[in-house]
Amino acid sequence: MAIQEAIILAGGLGTRLRETVPDLPKCMAPVNNRPFIYYVISHLQKQGIQRFIFSLGYKSEAFTQYITELLPGGNYELVIEKEPLGTGGAIKYACSYVQHTNVVVVNGDSIFKTNIADQDALHTDKNAHCTLALKPMENFERYGVVELNHDQTIASFKEKQYYAKGLINGGVYLINAKLFLQENLPEKFSFETDYLQVLYHQRRIYGVIQDAYFIDIGIPEDYQRAQTELTD
Repeated sequence: MAIQEAIILAGGLGTRLRETVPDLPKCMAPVNNRPFIYYVISHLQKQGIQRFIFSLGYKSEAFTQYITELLPGGNYELVIEKEPLGTGGAIKYACSYVQHTNVVVVNGDSIFKTNIADQDALHTDKNAHCTLALKPMENFERYGVVELNHDQTIASFKEKQYYAKGLINGGVYLINAKLFLQENLPEKFSFETDYLQVLYHQRRIYGVIQDAYFIDIGIPEDYQRAQTELTD
């Protein structure tokens, strides 16, 4: 079955954008007169996603009001953290609302225009715990690097530093929600550090290279770039 559900992590504080976008979660930062989250949802809908689970925290009221206008037909869940759970805790909490076996997980403050069907083909074929979408990049130091083995299992995660070229974790994950909920994980943890980097050699965790459009509005320069690159 094609992937039909998405978890969107939309609880980010946007501390580095505070001067540009005061008092809003990052995903609600305006881009060409629409909140950034609009473009995230629009891309996922084009990929066949029909149901959304929004993981919320900081300033969730502004987000909630917008989503009721954007998705008036319902078909979404609002999962609000009472206290910050980290990316892993947020995903784990949201997974309890997933209705199918597999779900795509994305960040609400970045867009990686992956082909989810291609990612799902490997994920399903390997009966994977988790499949990452990896973006080839050149001349960067803001991201760590992911290395793959020939069979597309993860070979290593490397720290942030300057790289002439490499594959970055684009923040689009296919997760077997049922297997993930069975993991012995704490309530609060980092998905990247405490799950992926600890368990990648013990679980069926794969990577798919997708050289598609990517933007992360977490820093002011890229937020300004979004204004020229993202339109209807």
